[in-house]
Amino acid sequence: MRKAVNICIIIAVAGSWLAMALYGQGTLAENGFGNLKYFTVLSNLLEGAASVIWLVMSGRDESAKIKAERLKYVAASAVMLTFTVVMGFLGPLYGYGSMFTGANLFFHLIIPLVAAAEVIFLSDAEYTASDNALTVIPPLVYGTVYLLNNIVNGIGEWPDTNDWYTFLAWGYPAGIGIFAVICAVTWLLGLLMRKLQIKIPAKHRQEPDRCRR
Repeated sequence: MRKAVNICIIIAVAGSWLAMALYGQGTLAENGFGNLKYFTVLSNLLEGAASVIWLVMSGRDESAKIKAERLKYVAASAVMLTFTVVMGFLGPLYGYGSMFTGANLFFHLIIPLVAAAEVIFLSDAEYTASDNALTVIPPLVYGTVYLLNNIVNGIGEWPDTNDWYTFLAWGYPAGIGIFAVICAVTWLLGLLMRKLQIKIPAKHRQEPDRCRR
């Protein structure tokens, strides 16, 4: 069943990204490769890549499987950050109808929920606090590149701005603070998935693969 879920994730991610790239479907969407500037798109592509890697690694040795499970956990946390931001901020700002239009129905809702459900209900890995710390890597890397791009190339003016999320509207210290909060939220989402997974009765699981060397 889990292999089928990952195949569906791969198809959904690829299809949604192509739809957005070719037709620019949805609010905050952009044609071509320009949509790769959004964390929403990058986090979903990470989830799709993690599914490909998991399918390849699932039939290999224990070390390879553990690495694949860890990547799935990190990717699920990243797309759940996207879901959380949409539900708590972008939805009220732009309207939930526009947030769930076209490709964004998958990027903002379906793929994040499926990814989280897979980690919670289908993964046999026992995620650790060290694994939880890894979940901050995607938003940390994204935030670093985002800030450096604005420092090097300038913020610019809308629509030709490098601050497309307007995180720097109140200055760089505020922008850094926003990214720090985003990293903290991602860590908390990873923790929540860990706790929910632990509460599932062991009799419904196979012998767990510990995500420790």
